Amino acid sequence: MAISAPRQRIVLTTLLLNPNKIVSVDRIARFVWDDPLPPSAAATIRTYVMRLRRALGPFGVERIQTCAPGYRIRIQENDTDLGRFLSHRREAKALAESGDLAGAVEELDRGLGLWRGDPFIDVRHSRLHESESGHLRELRLQTLGWRLDMQLELHRHAEILPELRKVVREQPLNEAFIGRLMLALFRSGQQPEALGLFQRVRDDLIGQFGMEPGLELREIQRRILHGEDERAHTRLSAPHSDAPHTVENAEIPMPAQLPPEVRGFTGRFGKTRELHELLTDRADSRRPATAAIVTGAAGIGKTSLLLRVAHAASGDFPDGQLYASLAGHGGAAADPAGVATRFLIGLGLSRSAIPDGDTAQLALYRSVVTRRRVLIVLDDVVDASQVRPLMPGSGDSRILIGSRRRLADLQGSSTVALAPLADDTAMDLLAGIIGKGRIDADTDSARSIVRTCSGLPLALHIVGLRVLNRPNRDLDETARRLADPQRILDELQVGDVAVRSAIGRVYETLGHRPRDGDDLRRAFRWLGMIPSRQIRPHTLAVLLECSEHRAEELLEDLADVHLLRGLNGDHYTIDRLSWAFARERLYKEELSGYYIAALGRLSQHGYPTDMSYASAERPPS
Repeated sequence: MAISAPRQRIVLTTLLLNPNKIVSVDRIARFVWDDPLPPSAAATIRTYVMRLRRALGPFGVERIQTCAPGYRIRIQENDTDLGRFLSHRREAKALAESGDLAGAVEELDRGLGLWRGDPFIDVRHSRLHESESGHLRELRLQTLGWRLDMQLELHRHAEILPELRKVVREQPLNEAFIGRLMLALFRSGQQPEALGLFQRVRDDLIGQFGMEPGLELREIQRRILHGEDERAHTRLSAPHSDAPHTVENAEIPMPAQLPPEVRGFTGRFGKTRELHELLTDRADSRRPATAAIVTGAAGIGKTSLLLRVAHAASGDFPDGQLYASLAGHGGAAADPAGVATRFLIGLGLSRSAIPDGDTAQLALYRSVVTRRRVLIVLDDVVDASQVRPLMPGSGDSRILIGSRRRLADLQGSSTVALAPLADDTAMDLLAGIIGKGRIDADTDSARSIVRTCSGLPLALHIVGLRVLNRPNRDLDETARRLADPQRILDELQVGDVAVRSAIGRVYETLGHRPRDGDDLRRAFRWLGMIPSRQIRPHTLAVLLECSEHRAEELLEDLADVHLLRGLNGDHYTIDRLSWAFARERLYKEELSGYYIAALGRLSQHGYPTDMSYASAERPPS
């Protein structure tokens, strides 16, 4: 029977993803609602479960059990598509280990045939998709790669060529699938096309990243050039050898969880090369796993750089690439043990093989990763305590981290800090979106737009898309709109992508500081009172009526998350966009009497002030 109520579908999906395990009411509720949870969440969940049981009839009454502190659904493996898929995988592994590769391929075909598009396509909740569907898509891709490897072992290269071409079109930077396609082309008598594919990939990597393809792909090219197939220990020119098939290379391939690269990436060549060298240096595998950190302001392009470097280096990590965002909802930090569990599933372990308890899950994860050569990409890291449990003790795995904080307390790490784009690079980025012709037609306005966007790639992308969608609006009009501080954040939004949201996420994380979160948010808001955007501790001390020492501590903490930039001595500056956000929050969160009094204190100390605050009766719309 179909469950029509959207939130009841979310409850059922959450239980089915944890078969025969107790799922707490609180965890179910966090999938049903965004933060904050309604006061009646627990009671409402009970109502949803009651309705689910009723809708499912005898099955629901019998299988959905109340078990403190939540509920458990009792199901057999064959009750769900996912369970049947995992069963086919296990059967395929047993057949492959016994030497029956053809039977293993048939089992995987049956399993892959159960997929009908993206997981949870009729369950609309972003948190559920973020936390669960990613590893399921990766599980499918992993299984597909395993099947293709066995078909190559069975010399079915011509049969799988169309499918491999399709996969490479969908995964153009996945070197594992590119290598498989090269082998299939060669064995089908298409050596020039196989080598041409390698050359195109190499040219693209050198042109965009300044680096060569990974070791594994280069080795496949070498084998093709010499007519060798080391996996089958035979000549590629003799594909129909009667030698018995071995299974030592028919292992389940490791994950390739990296999201697609961000289009329109411009500049950062030096940083790209520096990070690539950090990841691929293997001087001593006994030392702790290297961690490379990319830090910078909201919208500066940390994720774009992470994905560019990770895709380029993926060929050096034949055991796979793991990816996770560690930012929870509302600025809270994601649980490292939950991330480790997702990674273990991506590495081929079944849920039943993963122990209960955070400590045991993290220990198993480190044990598995230490023995492999895996690239681990952790984006949106809130603090170093999230990363430490996910770092292997030693081995050839590497960790690439994106964080708005500098993470100076993470030992054994190297940090690359991203500065705003230089004006010429920013102009190139904008021209890549709207066309060089429109830039050349009004260079002055284009430069004004670039300066207003403070060198942030996110802001430039948004402006470019808005201009592109408004062909009749000239650049002068766009520059004029962006020059209005009360309008600029509204202009820097397209669809659900907004500079306001990016800065807002950093602002919200300040509130999660256990001791001084409220002080930091208040300090940041009051910076909107300083029209020059040049700040000294004494100025903030006057605004907050605190000591100059305390004001300096707050400014340093704000600089650590890149809401400010430190200059020489005790001077700081805040860019136009962060200042506009601070001004907006001040209007919304402080009483007008407070900032009128603050204006008086600034005037007494001889500071220039923005008198628009004194005449504002309500926050700007």
